[in-house]
Amino acid sequence: MLSILDSMHDQYTLQQLALRNGQDRPEIWIAYQGLIYDVSGSRLWFNGKHYEHWAGQDLTDELKDAPHTEAVFGRFKVIGEIKK
Repeated sequence: MLSILDSMHDQYTLQQLALRNGQDRPEIWIAYQGLIYDVSGSRLWFNGKHYEHWAGQDLTDELKDAPHTEAVFGRFKVIGEIKK
């Protein structure tokens, strides 16, 4: 049975997310708490790198080291979720 979230967003594996790193493909995606965000339009993610962080990864555990809160994700479109 599908959950409400499953029906709202496409699902991607971590391997599919890894390809959207701004190097292997033009898309620049990151994940946080199971959701995948498209940060392609952000100048701060140019070429898939944002300070010491790389796109194409789940950055949930790295947010604690960031100078911003999770509110920053509200600026970006959710395009999917991590497939479990």
